[in-house]
Amino acid sequence: MKSENPYELKPTTMVPLIIKWKKLLITVSIMALIISTMVSFLIEEKYESSVILFPAATTNISKTLIAERGFDDKSLLEFGEEEQAEQMLQILNSDEIRNRIIQKYDLLTHYEIDQVQKYKMTKLYNEYESNITFKRTPFMSVEINVLDRNPEVAASIANDISSLLDTAINKMQQKVALQALKIVEEEYNDFQNELNKMHQRMDELRKKGVQDYFTQVEVLSEQHAIAMQKNNQSAMRQMQSQLDTLAKYGGEYLSMTLDLEFKLKQLNFLKTKYQEAKVDATQKVEHKFIVNKAFKSEKPAYPVRWLIILVSTIGTFLFTLILITLFDLN
Repeated sequence: MKSENPYELKPTTMVPLIIKWKKLLITVSIMALIISTMVSFLIEEKYESSVILFPAATTNISKTLIAERGFDDKSLLEFGEEEQAEQMLQILNSDEIRNRIIQKYDLLTHYEIDQVQKYKMTKLYNEYESNITFKRTPFMSVEINVLDRNPEVAASIANDISSLLDTAINKMQQKVALQALKIVEEEYNDFQNELNKMHQRMDELRKKGVQDYFTQVEVLSEQHAIAMQKNNQSAMRQMQSQLDTLAKYGGEYLSMTLDLEFKLKQLNFLKTKYQEAKVDATQKVEHKFIVNKAFKSEKPAYPVRWLIILVSTIGTFLFTLILITLFDLN
């Protein structure tokens, strides 16, 4: 027969035990109730403000507004997906945004951190992270939550972080876009300079008499043949001189004509890329859709006093009951 464990807690053993020690349990629970109530009112009240926003689809401004779009290109008006929400969370947690908020609101002073202590910045960052949090909701939106003893400051910080999100993203993107613009601009200018030189050489060839190679050869050959039939020596010499000029410079003219046509196509392509790069480097767009802006809260969100009192009282009661059980069984 299985022996009964004397330490096993059962209703049949607990009820008599509670009745036996009811005065102690009631006294301890009342004390816990009073102390937890006092402590809960000593905890500094904090107000909560939140901003809920959706990330915009990651897209290229120039490709969306200027270039021809492919079937898989995203619009500036589309909501982002899980990847964009995760990227947004990373940027919200960036040093760029954190330092801007710390500086604007002088959080070292606001959080009453001793500025001469050794680890003041560590304490400041810990305080920042405990009061300012970011999370992704089940609907792929991102929520910015700010706790502060001043309800106006809480709302202001939440809204400022939302605004700084675009600033941080645009700053990162424009840094790369400006580099790309410089590269494309230099290439575009080099191409233009090369084409200008080619046009100048073409003008020189035209002044020498090379206008339209194939047409000129055909016409001059016919006129030369007519002059031969008429035995017009003067006309023959004139036609031959022009044919010699075409023979001397015609190859260069034809080669440059073909090369110029090819380079003009390249220049048009570079011009489009230059326009796209310029738009990306100079224009700014919002990367979010705000669902709810933060507003000044009318009542504190922290601490939840009834929960502190309830948990403390029940916890003290159960802990005391366990100690009594162990004492009584021994």
